[in-house]
Amino acid sequence: MTTPSLTQAEAQRRAELLQVQRYDILVDLTDLPTGTEVRCTSVVTFACAEPGAQTFVDCTADVLEATLNGVALPPAADGRIALPALAAQNTLRVRTVQPNTTAGPGVHKAVDPADGEVYVWTTFEPDEARHVWACFDQPDLKAPHAFTVTAPAAWTVVSNTGGPRVEELGGSRRWTFPATPALSTYNVVVNAGPLHEIRRPTGDHDLGVYARRSLAAVLERDADEIFTVTAQGLAFFADAFGMAFPQHKYDQVFMPDFGGAMENYGCVTWSDAWLRRVPPTPAERESLALVLLHEMAHMWFGNLVTMRWWDDLWLNEAFAEFACYWAAARATRYTDAWAGLLAGEKLAAYLADQGPVTHPIRQPVRDVAEAASIFDDITYPKGAAVLRQLMTYVGEKPFTAGMKAYFARHAWGNTTLQDLIDALAEASGRDLQAWRAGWLETAGTDRLTLESGGDAPVLAARGPDGPPRPQVLAVGAYRRDGAGLVRTALAEVEVRGPRTSVELAPGADLYLVNDEDLTFATTRPDAAARDALLRDAAHLPTPVSRGIAVASVWDMLTTGEADAAEVVHCLTAVLAVETSDAVVEPYLRLAGDAATRWAPEARRAALTAEVAALCTRLATQPGRRTVALRGLARTAADLDAVAALRDEAGDDVDLQWRALVRKAELGGDTGRDVELLLARDPDPDARFRALAVRAATPDAAEKAAMWQTVAVDRAVPIGSVGPVGTAFWQPGQDDLLAPYGRRYLDLLPALGRGGMVPAMVYTRLLFPVFGVDAGFLPVAQAAAADAVPVVRKTLLQRADEVRRMLRTRG
Repeated sequence: MTTPSLTQAEAQRRAELLQVQRYDILVDLTDLPTGTEVRCTSVVTFACAEPGAQTFVDCTADVLEATLNGVALPPAADGRIALPALAAQNTLRVRTVQPNTTAGPGVHKAVDPADGEVYVWTTFEPDEARHVWACFDQPDLKAPHAFTVTAPAAWTVVSNTGGPRVEELGGSRRWTFPATPALSTYNVVVNAGPLHEIRRPTGDHDLGVYARRSLAAVLERDADEIFTVTAQGLAFFADAFGMAFPQHKYDQVFMPDFGGAMENYGCVTWSDAWLRRVPPTPAERESLALVLLHEMAHMWFGNLVTMRWWDDLWLNEAFAEFACYWAAARATRYTDAWAGLLAGEKLAAYLADQGPVTHPIRQPVRDVAEAASIFDDITYPKGAAVLRQLMTYVGEKPFTAGMKAYFARHAWGNTTLQDLIDALAEASGRDLQAWRAGWLETAGTDRLTLESGGDAPVLAARGPDGPPRPQVLAVGAYRRDGAGLVRTALAEVEVRGPRTSVELAPGADLYLVNDEDLTFATTRPDAAARDALLRDAAHLPTPVSRGIAVASVWDMLTTGEADAAEVVHCLTAVLAVETSDAVVEPYLRLAGDAATRWAPEARRAALTAEVAALCTRLATQPGRRTVALRGLARTAADLDAVAALRDEAGDDVDLQWRALVRKAELGGDTGRDVELLLARDPDPDARFRALAVRAATPDAAEKAAMWQTVAVDRAVPIGSVGPVGTAFWQPGQDDLLAPYGRRYLDLLPALGRGGMVPAMVYTRLLFPVFGVDAGFLPVAQAAAADAVPVVRKTLLQRADEVRRMLRTRG
């Protein structure tokens, strides 16, 4: 059912009219072990500034009964219940049932294939609480929420607050939770099921982690790491923001069929795909720590202080993304976290910011449907990089002082951009209006180039459509020392115009623009230094300096200024000397992408062999063995190489599955291998790994069956869609894949179903990477015009990336 999206004008009027005082929400989950229904009663107490006025409450669930101040209300229409003749003080009571808990938004029932146990979770960003119970579903009508949940007797129920009163009711139990502080409707949660629980006291907090029973052993394996990073993050943010997390209980719940992670106050919900079924690699450990810290930062940015409307989403997401890297580098063992950002998400942000869907970090948002489309690479990694630049621009000490003042002033309230700018301007003494206009209200990427031919280097800078943004960055000078490069000087440069003198001596062997990665800008060597950058990237002395060079080279690939062979040569040279374990896996992924997705067909085999040879060498290093063998599983040249890899993989079932995907891609018979591996693999989701093997098979019937299963039926959990979708689009299978461009377009009207996260995942992963030519792209772009905003934007961004791939292949 399509319902109208709440507009900013409607939200403003409702906020002027209402003061929501409290939600009391009864949730009945007892039908879910055998049925699909969630029944709720929402009691909303609120005041009205204009008695006699009218408004509406949001509710797309089936309404059984609705009364306002004891008077029956008319039926809901278009997801809204009209509230006429409001009194100064009001009580709204709405009984609902949501029968769609398998494919709809807001609430989801998952069945564990290992044991048939049922789990249920809710997730509400940006406006999905209305699909479960009646509420005023906008961020600036914050109120305490008190949940009473009735669930099967064997289940554990977890919500935002701790210390529930639990009553036995025969075959069920009633969980009554203390009221939350004033929260937005999207910050609350109910998770339930026969959960495995581990608790750990630390400092002033009681930490808990939960997962489905079939993953208990994996949770036990990772619990110490999760608790350690959680404690480190809580301590760091309490100090940095001048305010401790104000609740004793802090829980993290890993749930099946969930996408990503969600920052519910005091009860973060994760996809249990984050619980790796084999011991995680260094990059996977760092990724988990960063997501953990990102969601934790939201306890301050988003929950404690919430944006007034979705045009300031970046106040939540960009700050949380920045803060997770800041905290990781300062407070945990992941001291190379900024290099990890540069090796992954920041590259995606550069690509998006130079494409057709770029937008200012802060932009008008007409309605919530538009808001769902800006949870993207501009808001997240670009936003994080821009905030790091802001901290550099004003200084870390004034930046931290401004943050503390901001939270002290606005705790439990709502803010706009200007509130933050005012706090930072006061703390730093800097006028930030030009910075705000350039960085937050202007789309596109600055370009920085160093001209080094004169008496002193000059930094040439330009903005997307004119002068560069105001910014402070660093330029490093390097000289050769044996086989490597040594930094001899580092100059801080404040950019105020197109040309800025750099206080460095001439004659360095290499100048590195944006050394230390303090700003968000693409960089280029001057014409004379281009080949030196490609050649010397591996000779730079630190993970970040090498990352700056790799980022420039990758950006040159996406803009057509470098070819896939140059990129593969550069990356394999860097990987041969890389000292940071956390960036090895992302760089191997980039090298594999360059060789298989960006290279012309005539060069693909040779470049893939180059990556495979590197992986073979790296596999002899104990700390790199697993990631190297994963890379080899993607690049093994033939079935003999796959057989050797499987021998090497031994009991590592993850590597065995990866090797079988490659075997299937190369045309090998995998039927018996899959049966045997399914029998060995303790992962409750192993059957979806088997689907990835089938998806890679160069067989028309298998392709059709997998498309039906994944794309049409959506019979694969969201956490497993990635491996299956990636296996489906294989190089060298263009004839088999040619029909799926049309089939993708046929899916467009339904790609938005299930909520924001599924819409993004399916739109991106199902978009054709092979089997289409440049003529398909404008057809797809035109077809997207009528799609919901999140689908349209995701499609346009993916189409732009594939356009660049096709150009480079050609």
